[in-house]
Amino acid sequence: MGDILVFAEHHNGTFPKTTLVAFGAGKAAAAKLGGACKAVILGSGVDALASEAASYGLDVLQLDDPRFEHYLADAHAAALAAVVKDKGIDTFIATTTAIGKDLTPRLAARLEAPLAADISDINDDGTVVRPMYAGNVFATVKLEGTPRVISVRATAFEPAAKEGNGTVEKVTPSLEGNLTMKFENLEEVKSDRPVLTEASVVVSGGRGLKNGENFTTVLEPLVDAMGAAMGASRAAVDAGFVPNDLQVGQTGKVVAPELYVAVGLSGAIQHLAGMKDSKVIVAINKDEEAPIFQVADYGLVADLFKAVPEMKEAIDKLKAG
Repeated sequence: MGDILVFAEHHNGTFPKTTLVAFGAGKAAAAKLGGACKAVILGSGVDALASEAASYGLDVLQLDDPRFEHYLADAHAAALAAVVKDKGIDTFIATTTAIGKDLTPRLAARLEAPLAADISDINDDGTVVRPMYAGNVFATVKLEGTPRVISVRATAFEPAAKEGNGTVEKVTPSLEGNLTMKFENLEEVKSDRPVLTEASVVVSGGRGLKNGENFTTVLEPLVDAMGAAMGASRAAVDAGFVPNDLQVGQTGKVVAPELYVAVGLSGAIQHLAGMKDSKVIVAINKDEEAPIFQVADYGLVADLFKAVPEMKEAIDKLKAG
């Protein structure tokens, strides 16, 4: 097998955990399939980030150009296609983030390469495993030919650890094709809470909270007392209780924290697909037949409007004591 190239996605001068997962997946693939695992980073003024990527034991290809200051699908796909061809890359890997979902199909199309999206494992024979039907079925997929493009599920691989220093090579690829996209502006939600996909504790609310005000007055105090990130079910998002960037589930974000607390959340199969890999799951729901209790490690059949404030009070007492 040839070399593996991992896309080093970065935000605000740092690598999110999802990028370290991609590094881990690439190194795991290289150990199974042979070949070297390399990383590629695009940006403007990213010398420090390139060096940091190399500290994970990866040889890094650095594409430093003002056109890469912000993610633009056409420019990134064109540049990466050129690198994959020039370097004879066998397998390209990115994480299934919003950018990864946007980039990998475009790259595969430019390379006329097979694509496997949101995979959860790579087998010794080069086949990959991907969940289907909200995680109830796992398909083993064989990708014919090379290069091939893969996006990995952010909760399925261990993040890479720093181990030694690789090399950094600056590359200037030719950007072919009609590049028409321009960056206008970025609007992002600022929060003092942990990032949902990287938090070790997540507290999610469902339709049982009844309205958006209760997310603020009932759920948020518990979230902050636990130092957690806040999530929500699709039903709560669709009802307008909270913005869709909090949605956890098959059509939202996939999380696997150390502790997941589901409050007033029934546990539809689409939601379970986004959080069932959590290490410990706690469910609070007044309906003892709610599906969430089938996957919960700890379940409390209670009125959330009574139980949640009591939990918050108990946590405060533990902190004070």
